Amino acid sequence: MTGVESPAYVPGHGLLKGRTAVVTAAAGAGIGGATARRFLEEGARVLISDAHARRLKEYEAELAGEFEGVSALACDVTDEAQVQALFDTAVRQHGRLDIVVNNAGLGGTSALADMSDEQWSKVLDVTLNGTFRCTRAALRAFREGGQGGGHEGRHGGVIVNNASVVGWRAQAGQAHYAAAKAGVMALTRCAAIEAAEHGVRVNAVSPSLAMHPHLVKVTTPELLEELTAREAFGRYAEPWEVANVIVFLASGYSSYMTGEIVSVSSQHA
Repeated sequence: MTGVESPAYVPGHGLLKGRTAVVTAAAGAGIGGATARRFLEEGARVLISDAHARRLKEYEAELAGEFEGVSALACDVTDEAQVQALFDTAVRQHGRLDIVVNNAGLGGTSALADMSDEQWSKVLDVTLNGTFRCTRAALRAFREGGQGGGHEGRHGGVIVNNASVVGWRAQAGQAHYAAAKAGVMALTRCAAIEAAEHGVRVNAVSPSLAMHPHLVKVTTPELLEELTAREAFGRYAEPWEVANVIVFLASGYSSYMTGEIVSVSSQHA
């Protein structure tokens, strides 16, 4: 099947003007990096984080050459002290916190029968537990008044988690990653119910196939070809196409949505 060409890049419209955001796993060319760029284009101030300090500083310098209001702090989401320092820094730098994007995740491919406890635990700790730690820190910051408010209800704040279609659909070799992403979906729904009384919204995106350099390194060409063939458009998503949906969920355009998992996919039904 011949793939449909990627659409033209959508310019910013000031949808997040004056807002402060934290984006995890935002170094480089993946969904996190694209989200940070899109947020800046939409007028937000953005604190980017990543466990890879060198790549993080390089991307901070790249963004700072184009935008004002970008800063960076290395953070390993498996370390509670580093997570708390990240959120404390966001509030201290800007006096408020409006948006949190939990993008950090770790994949891999292994048959379940051959998977070690270490492989299982490492993926779950980054992908699910890391999202839990950051969600908890964000909810505490919102509850304690470290957010701008005014846009999202009585107090305000938005959390957008990055899930995956494998949280719904089976894929061989992905038991640990699928279990973690299904957990992210359940965490999103439960957090949304608890946060609603504070005017905080919690949603998630669920991408199918977004291409970036790291994916190429950890996925065989044969599997990438197979996954691409499943897409109705015959192509993978550009990371910024997923980031556009994250912008929507972070903005006032989705003010009545919480606890929702939005599929960003063209996979055949």
